[in-house]
Amino acid sequence: MTIKSIIVDDEAIARDVLHQYLTKYCPVVEVIGQAQHIKEAVPMIHTLQPQLVFLDVEMPFGNAFDILEACEGETFETIFITAYSEYSLKALNRSAAYYILKPIDILELVAAVNKVQMQLLKADEFNRNHILLQNLKQKTERQQIVLPTLQGFDVIKTAQIVKLQANGNFTNVYLEDGSCKMICRFLKHFDELLDEPFVRIHRSFIVNINFIKSYSKGAGGYVILHDGSEYEVSATYKDHLLKSLGAA
Repeated sequence: MTIKSIIVDDEAIARDVLHQYLTKYCPVVEVIGQAQHIKEAVPMIHTLQPQLVFLDVEMPFGNAFDILEACEGETFETIFITAYSEYSLKALNRSAAYYILKPIDILELVAAVNKVQMQLLKADEFNRNHILLQNLKQKTERQQIVLPTLQGFDVIKTAQIVKLQANGNFTNVYLEDGSCKMICRFLKHFDELLDEPFVRIHRSFIVNINFIKSYSKGAGGYVILHDGSEYEVSATYKDHLLKSLGAA
């Protein structure tokens, strides 16, 4: 198959380099247009109907998310090209979006294109762009997170997550309704991804402090959640927990 794509980046050199990389290393991708900012990108997407858009996150006249919002009625996969930004990366990771950090690594580019190709071959209607936009608009308690499972993806409101437990190469995510999902990610991934009300209390546990019923003092102490479960707090994480609870 051929993937019709558009490159959107405000730097001409960056567009040219990406185009060259795609031609040499990702022959499945056909670049049908290039744009340098939102004013060019939006009408181009509406007119050319690409299957894939390579989208620089920060640009003049509006960023990548402004472009997605202006094209919300269109269906296409997106690979974001971004310099490191904690805020942007958390938003992209929560939404299971494909992204490549600048400067572009060829292996990462090939891997991202391969993932997009698999999605297109499966005719998967999973809309990362929509979830990403919703997360950017919503307050923390209403945000969603995309959880990669062995079967595919689950989209869960973060407020429904009670606790997360390390399970080897996986993480068990426990939800408010009592269910548990085994996710194909290390606990460290979620520790970096989730902000408060999620707090690491132990090398094996992260808890949502909204579900903490009580805390008992000790070397590290322990917490009791609303479901009656009890977990030790490591001394390493005690101060952070108390600060998050407003008890420091």
